[in-house]
Amino acid sequence: MTSVLIANRGEIALRVLRACKVLGLHTVAVYSKADKDLLHLRLADETICIGSADAQSSYLSIPAIISAAEISGAEFIHPGYGFLSENHSFAKQLEHSGFKLIGPTSEVIKLMGDKIFAKKAMKEAGLPCVPGSKDEILTYAQAKAVIDDIGYPILIKASAGGGGRGMRVVNEESELKTALEEVQKEAGVLFKDKRVFIERYLYKPRHIEFQILADQHGNVVCLGERDCSIQRRHQKIIEEAPAFGISAKQRNHMMQLCIDACKSIHYVGVGTFEFLYDGKEFYFIEMNTRIQVEHPVTEMITGIDLIEQQIKVALGDKLAFKQEDITFNGHAIECRINAENPQTMLPSPGLVTDYHAASGPGIRVDSHLYSGYRVPHQYDSLVAKVIAHGYGRHHTIHRLKNALSEMIIEGVATNTSLHCDILDDPRFQSEDISIHFLQEFVDC
Repeated sequence: MTSVLIANRGEIALRVLRACKVLGLHTVAVYSKADKDLLHLRLADETICIGSADAQSSYLSIPAIISAAEISGAEFIHPGYGFLSENHSFAKQLEHSGFKLIGPTSEVIKLMGDKIFAKKAMKEAGLPCVPGSKDEILTYAQAKAVIDDIGYPILIKASAGGGGRGMRVVNEESELKTALEEVQKEAGVLFKDKRVFIERYLYKPRHIEFQILADQHGNVVCLGERDCSIQRRHQKIIEEAPAFGISAKQRNHMMQLCIDACKSIHYVGVGTFEFLYDGKEFYFIEMNTRIQVEHPVTEMITGIDLIEQQIKVALGDKLAFKQEDITFNGHAIECRINAENPQTMLPSPGLVTDYHAASGPGIRVDSHLYSGYRVPHQYDSLVAKVIAHGYGRHHTIHRLKNALSEMIIEGVATNTSLHCDILDDPRFQSEDISIHFLQEFVDC
């Protein structure tokens, strides 16, 4: 029987395990000493402890993951999201060790993980990009030359950055030298790569991303777009599909561009092209070469199980559907429920003394929580995703509000009340949002 090792934890590990079971695959769940009580461990065919609570010694340890695969005889590794999911060195070592990553090749991960090279490749493939530097910026003089061409404000970004880290907005020349040095230093510390580049800063764009799926036989489809503009410190907390205010003509044009871009780099698996959208034009910013946290909203409006398809294409299956077979039905919104203080956003680990999942028509909950589970302090604070599907955006908002009001998580603080406040906000309901919405909302 084909065996899959799930190299992750929490809700995504449980989500992957369920997809594997549907496909009749043997499952191997790895865990750290802090995660011995995770729900998916009770359901896996095999479990292996891979290290201490420290992520560097467990979920981020390439030798530990490969050793677990060797011990268990697993042939495939599913990385989930986060941790090693976009680590090209991990992918390369799996390839050399005879294991198969459920994802693209190490070369593609490396290409798209480097924002400078990725931007060049996507521009050559026909995707529109934010005006900015073509190559890395090493000196103040190079930065000044780029800015003389595109003007202020600008954004200095780490080439190897991610998760909103390694960025500075510069509004005028007096700020440039200090900001450049700070980002270079931060990039070196966080990513071991001091290279930075410059882009024009867009004032109030929306964050729109397009979901793609590609098999090993050259077939690529795009499953539409998601709006991920509600975010704090570049971390998304609410996502929805489809994105409002985009015409069918513009949507179809962008989907075809993403399909063509995938083919140009011989992409295999699920992936997401991320753009800033200023109300008229799309500008490519990066590609995520893994499954996204927010993939359920796409599943809700298309009826396609992305994790199941991701695994099947890794096994060598051809896509069973073509672009013209994909339809979009209704609207879906996801709220990321984090164990954190809703005002300060500080993590709130601890014992979950009572848990009741949200429910109701059109409601889906992806979570590893249960009463008696202890949320550890060592990892990301995401504990649940509540997804609502409705006939339209306003109908979906009402369903989601009802579901959140019924959900019970006691023993740890969560940001559920923040989600309810956002859903009630007239600006959110009237589609008056941008990537700065949440910061402005909190400051009001």
